[in-house]
Amino acid sequence: MSGPARLRRLNPREFLFLHKSRLLYLYLSNRAPTVESFALWPVLIFSIVVHEVAHGLTALRLGDPTARDLGRLTLNPIPHIDLFGSIIVPLMSYLAAGTVYIAWAKPVPVNPSYFRNVRRDDILVSAAGPASNLVVAFGCAVLYVVALSLFGSADLLPDGLEKATLEFLYAMFLTGITLNVFLAVFNLIPIPPLDGSHVLASLLPEEIGLRYRQIGFFGIVAVILLMRFEPFRDIVLSIIRLILLPYRLFIDLLV
Repeated sequence: MSGPARLRRLNPREFLFLHKSRLLYLYLSNRAPTVESFALWPVLIFSIVVHEVAHGLTALRLGDPTARDLGRLTLNPIPHIDLFGSIIVPLMSYLAAGTVYIAWAKPVPVNPSYFRNVRRDDILVSAAGPASNLVVAFGCAVLYVVALSLFGSADLLPDGLEKATLEFLYAMFLTGITLNVFLAVFNLIPIPPLDGSHVLASLLPEEIGLRYRQIGFFGIVAVILLMRFEPFRDIVLSIIRLILLPYRLFIDLLV
């Protein structure tokens, strides 16, 4: 059985995510809206929420109830929304430029003082977000295979609501795979405030790690500049394409 599409090669000109609990930077090219571009948004919101909840749930398992007590362990996106960063800024950016989307969500609070082993537990909490994105990517692959098995290729249907709905679902699942692998890899770049920086800081000597964390959001500037540096960008995208291979194989074996 052939599907409506396969996983597309990741194109950094189509979207670039710098996502931590506080920041999401998305660059969209100046092209006409497509099914894929519309399908991106629901899976993007869901993926970010799952990412944040994973941090909070892991912290809770390790003894920190802060996120739970503040009502942040929910898949409802509303508690994660920052009025200014999640609504006003991206709306103004879209209206002003049409191609640049900048937003941030409320960080899931974590209090390391609850941890028994601060270094180990901070690494586990930080890694939980990217790990959750890989799980979501696999879920999208499974849903794609199941939907395709049940409904078949949208290309075989006449133009209409049913075909448009199937195309949207297939695009959402396939986009969700690439997007979540991208989020997982990107967040593990060891530059503050990305998750990878917490992992690195916890492995460094305590004083050096503390100073490294203090780079904070200045690190975002460095990340943006690095992603404009072709050799660095090629390394990141090569890792993403490598991780995408098992997902491609899974789909190809079953459809």
